[in-house]
Amino acid sequence: MARRIFLAGHRGMVGAALRRRLRGRADIDLLTAERSTLDLRRQDQVEAFLAAHRPQEVWIAAARVGGIAANEAAPADFLHDNLAIATTLIQAAHRSGVETLLFLGSSCIYPRLADQPIGEEALLTGPLEPTNAPYAIAKIAGIALCEALNRQHGRDYRCLMPTNLYGPGDNFDVEAGHVIPALIRRFHAAVEQGAPEVTIWGSGAARREFLHVDDLADACLHVMAMPAAAYHAQAWQGLLNVGSGEECSIRDLAGTLADIAGYRGRLRFDADRPEGTPRKLLDCSRLRALGWSPYIDLPVGLRWTYEWFATEAACWAAA
Repeated sequence: MARRIFLAGHRGMVGAALRRRLRGRADIDLLTAERSTLDLRRQDQVEAFLAAHRPQEVWIAAARVGGIAANEAAPADFLHDNLAIATTLIQAAHRSGVETLLFLGSSCIYPRLADQPIGEEALLTGPLEPTNAPYAIAKIAGIALCEALNRQHGRDYRCLMPTNLYGPGDNFDVEAGHVIPALIRRFHAAVEQGAPEVTIWGSGAARREFLHVDDLADACLHVMAMPAAAYHAQAWQGLLNVGSGEECSIRDLAGTLADIAGYRGRLRFDADRPEGTPRKLLDCSRLRALGWSPYIDLPVGLRWTYEWFATEAACWAAA
């Protein structure tokens, strides 16, 4: 019998990648809901939806996301919406008798100055990065609720914490987007306009680890196909990191994206603009021990993402 999975957030970058992997499989009965018909922040609506459709599993890819500028501009919205989405879905799944759940978080849950690479046990061992602390707090609450339900009620609720993600379907807004999509759009526009320089936030010295969203989708399918005992024996309090294991500086990232876009102008780094935590690299040895590893190298993934955006931008211009 096919597993009925409710995928929350199927329109977002991560949710869309999961939907591509799950759709059409004979062993999966995929259930989704549009935002116009189901407000994931409303406990009554979510509980009624789950009671009506009775999924065996709930996968939570829904979130309010954005880059440093978006987080700093609307911290209350990021805290409230993500806290409401996480706690509403997780608690409603439990009340509806859903035994198995996947909650997707973010590597921003870890302390700003955590030892590198960051292991799962670093959670709550130090202060968060201030620029995205409200978002991180909401994700930490979701992790804590999953683990509490596992301990108190014997649920099989699993939490994956991906590193910085990129890929098709991202938010390419130059102000509100994350660093890769924002830079892709800036370089694309600079080439079209013949701009002499492109401004990049921060000094360029900050180092980040990036993972293509399709690699994350494969990691999700990999761990959710495992027996509960195998997963929880390896996870730390139900939590596993998901990353590429490689990092680069923002300066090097910008140079690579400029080359992909064909931009030959000057790169100006604005050290007066925020750049977040100085370094963030995840220790993914627990997940690697379960047999998963990424397959998309960063330069290849960046080129794919740029080509996807360029095609979409041409469609927007023609519309």
